[in-house]
Amino acid sequence: MRFSLLCVGRLKEGFWQEACAEYQKRLSRYGGVEIIELKDEPEPASPALYERALEIEGTRMLSRLRPEEYAIALAVSGRSFTSEGFAAHMETLLARGKRPAFLIGGSLGLSRAVYERADEQISFSALTFPHQLMRVILLEQLYRACRIGAGEPYHK
Repeated sequence: MRFSLLCVGRLKEGFWQEACAEYQKRLSRYGGVEIIELKDEPEPASPALYERALEIEGTRMLSRLRPEEYAIALAVSGRSFTSEGFAAHMETLLARGKRPAFLIGGSLGLSRAVYERADEQISFSALTFPHQLMRVILLEQLYRACRIGAGEPYHK
């Protein structure tokens, strides 16, 4: 399996970087993951500036999304899966020749244009997580999905 992550914002803290690096290393034996970090906009001072900042981040994200990629936006209101269901969904997408690209917004979220371009939206929880932590959670779940798909043991 080969995946892409398009992420608004960089991982600045070493502990997030280390966690992501560990899962990238683990995923490398299953095909790997490409992580593309996109510049985030400063925290806006007004609602109008908020919308403009979201648009700018969305334009950056969409410009890096390849036409052949199957765009999966991470959203609180998206479809939920069990780990086994997520693994099966990834296997189905890959069997259909689709390359999943996961879209993770920054502190402002994702723009309307990104949601409209997304082929689907998925949720890992009804809770909101910091985008840095969400990246780690996603990488861990991709690793778990690869292990499940390969018939290898995984923690339940």
